[in-house]
Amino acid sequence: MDTTQRTDQERSADRRRRELLEAADRVVLRDGPGASMNAIAAEAGITKPILYRHFGDKGGLYAALAKRHTDALLEALRAALDAPAERRERVENTLDTYLAAIEARPQVYRFLMHPSEAGTPNDQGFDVGLHSVPLLRRMGEELAEVIEERVDLGPAGQQLARVWGHGIVGMMHAAGDWWLGERPCSRAELVRGLADLLWGRLAAAGDKVGGPGF
Repeated sequence: MDTTQRTDQERSADRRRRELLEAADRVVLRDGPGASMNAIAAEAGITKPILYRHFGDKGGLYAALAKRHTDALLEALRAALDAPAERRERVENTLDTYLAAIEARPQVYRFLMHPSEAGTPNDQGFDVGLHSVPLLRRMGEELAEVIEERVDLGPAGQQLARVWGHGIVGMMHAAGDWWLGERPCSRAELVRGLADLLWGRLAAAGDKVGGPGF
């Protein structure tokens, strides 16, 4: 098998995988945490063994969906952080970007983040927590990198940036989960409240000399 043929096969497999993930997305949007491999296979017009061939099991499919949505969310969060605006406005825009994403696709959010709801008779033994924790940690590390790049936190800046990165992600996740379930206030009110909570040392710290600023 030559290189060209192998590349064509890889491209075909990648395209088929994207099509299956899009079918899975449609089922998750409809069924939320109750989405099953049977329903996803039916939506894609294939049998469940073929779906297993591509992803292994529901855990493999979940990990692929989590990466797909996390990549898109992180890109949106970085865009909000990079927008030309004052620091407070950028912080609020970043918080709002996260909350807007989970508000727009609540079924996807619940599928990815609610292990207690994910088990169904057809998918016993599937533990979303095995994958949702790494998802949140990835977001925390990404935000820590941005903070370290842009905010002068002194000699222990790298460690403090990681503390802040993971802490802010944990705050966004916990507050967003509560807000999405109860809707006790508007999204704008929640954004302002969370930004007020953050507006302590972050506001007082100076930007790094020569850096892009935060």
